[in-house]
Amino acid sequence: MKILVLNCGSSSLKYQLFDMTDESVLAKGLVERIGISGSRIKHSKGAESTVRETDIPDHTSAIKLVLELLQDAKLGALKSLGELGAVGHRIVHGGEKNDKSALIDASVIKDIEDCTYLAPLHNPANLMGVRAMQTALPGVPNVAAFDTAFHQTMPPKAYIYGIPYKYYENDRVRRYSFHGMSHAYVAARAAEILAKPASSLKIITCHMGNGSSVTAVDGGRSVDSSLGMGTTPGILMGTRCGDVDASVILYLMEKEADLKKVSDILHKESGLLGVSGVSSDLRDIEEAAAKGDERAKLAADILCTTVKKYIASYAAVMGGVDAIVFTAGIGENSDVTRREVTRGMEFMGVKLDDSKNDGLRGKEAIISADDSKVKVMVVPTNEELMIARDTRRLAEKS
Repeated sequence: MKILVLNCGSSSLKYQLFDMTDESVLAKGLVERIGISGSRIKHSKGAESTVRETDIPDHTSAIKLVLELLQDAKLGALKSLGELGAVGHRIVHGGEKNDKSALIDASVIKDIEDCTYLAPLHNPANLMGVRAMQTALPGVPNVAAFDTAFHQTMPPKAYIYGIPYKYYENDRVRRYSFHGMSHAYVAARAAEILAKPASSLKIITCHMGNGSSVTAVDGGRSVDSSLGMGTTPGILMGTRCGDVDASVILYLMEKEADLKKVSDILHKESGLLGVSGVSSDLRDIEEAAAKGDERAKLAADILCTTVKKYIASYAAVMGGVDAIVFTAGIGENSDVTRREVTRGMEFMGVKLDDSKNDGLRGKEAIISADDSKVKVMVVPTNEELMIARDTRRLAEKS
């Protein structure tokens, strides 16, 4: 079966085409600036690639262009659309109801619409991709893979906030967390690498990129996670603030007297960028810190310290930890961050091997010392493959 995986944003569309006989990627690409001047598509098949600038007014047009390229004589990977067995869609928010991926029908679409108030920027865009694909290929099954689903195993003590309970009962204000496909993939892959059943392991997964989250995975199930109802809490991120005292937010609201301005401060002007004044990209910050920039060094220190705090607290929540897994752009590529996060954690049985960690980028590896009680690992994430696997399973079942 060949499966197309789509990740639709408000003005973008990422895609990968999988051959599920061996889970290989046949083609992939990115459509940018949908509905905006300067729209274009980047498409690749193996070593061959192309960039085409063309008018792409909406997601239906973007889908049509993607399907045309997938059948292109030179860059395509499909002889006809009849080879496409199913389409998997990354859906950011599934609320409480959707605790696993689902075959998309009218009721699932309504569920996604009902969660729009929880993800106003993402769910409508995700639905654009679903509807565009249903129009383009009405006979092909579509599957929704919810980014929140993996975390629906969290117990109430982990997701209920300390505010009046009526806001949970009436409005479902609670911790949901995100990056579920990533945490699920790397935790399962870590268990495979360690040759142990996931059900026997306590794993802390650190998804560290421009957006970041840390998750406690006990026996293969998420039991706590650092993101919340929204995407600002937890550890310091590229432009997002991480954990902030509610009094600070109230102060900003009073000072700025503009809710959108405060939202922009917390989402777009904070984090690594806000503290360092240099960049939201950790690579730039590490370079500036190496040259003596004190604020850049402070930003990197705050990032590592907040991750360290979550690792220690989640080890306490689970009553121990067998493995710590780093993934995503920072986790997979910054040996400095991995070293600083684990520094001083020998009391927990964490002992890094610098010779294994230094210079490691984007590769699976165990980077802890041989005598470390807790394994420290790097596992590159593959959310698209997780979506493809769920899509295949549900499409074959249907």
